[in-house]
Amino acid sequence: MKTTLFAFRFTRSTRLTSLRPALHTRICPKCKLSSPFQRRYAHTPADDPYFQSIVDNPAVLVKSGQKHGPGLIVLILIPAIAFGLGTWQVFRLQWKTDLIARFEDRILKPPLPLPPRIDPAAIKDFDYRRVVTIGLLRHDQEMLIGPRVHDGNDGYLVVTPLQREGIASKILVNRGWIPKRLKRQVDRLAGLPTGEVTVEGLLREPWKKNMFTPDNKPELGEFYFPDVEQMAKFTGSDPVWIEETMAPDLLKAYDREAVGIPIGRPAEVNLRNNHTQYIFTWYALSAATAIMFWMVVKKPLPDSIRRVRQNKEW
Repeated sequence: MKTTLFAFRFTRSTRLTSLRPALHTRICPKCKLSSPFQRRYAHTPADDPYFQSIVDNPAVLVKSGQKHGPGLIVLILIPAIAFGLGTWQVFRLQWKTDLIARFEDRILKPPLPLPPRIDPAAIKDFDYRRVVTIGLLRHDQEMLIGPRVHDGNDGYLVVTPLQREGIASKILVNRGWIPKRLKRQVDRLAGLPTGEVTVEGLLREPWKKNMFTPDNKPELGEFYFPDVEQMAKFTGSDPVWIEETMAPDLLKAYDREAVGIPIGRPAEVNLRNNHTQYIFTWYALSAATAIMFWMVVKKPLPDSIRRVRQNKEW
């Protein structure tokens, strides 16, 4: 029995071995493909009809190291620029604070009699300085600047040349605000004083026009902005601008508005100082965009890039 079993095993092994060459050459007549059993007993990769070399299927180069595009450069510039603007506003706040303190110190001083001759170049050193002068108001050369809003009402600023006492030259006086309904002089005769008057106000530096304000038309009597040089040339006055002041009094202001007497401005500094808000805005924008940049950099790689990096280990 042992001999017969040995012969049977030997015969089976011999049959399988003898079948291998035939299996490698036997192809399915329908699909023309070899069976999985053939590929299993293939001696070399070339014996497998599915084998593909690097020549048959060349590798494709894929950029796997570049995680972000040019937008990342823009994203890193935004927090840097915003931080720089916030720092610049810090210096602007210090400058504006010192400027307001200097002007308030000038206002606290007693009124200075206006000298006979005034150098326009020296007005900058006396901006917001309280001055007093005497003269005759030239209502025939009155100019209205507007529209201007006061307490929610439309109106105009009344600018009248002042012929100073004993001096041939004139200066420009911003007398204050009147309502729109009293634009004509005949409707506000109470606001047209005659004879010599004493004017007390602030000596101001010429205003600067912004890009949104239309140009004045002196020949038509239309003034939208106090262009001191232009208005002085139009009336034959010196380019000296004084803003008449009055004590803040609500009842007195109502009485003046009713009869057309110009409402003067209070003797105080009215410069805008919003630099603290600008500092907060720019620094907050810088912090927010910096966090966005960090989140983008730390974001996990897409699955495609991870697969490419893993395939490089083949």
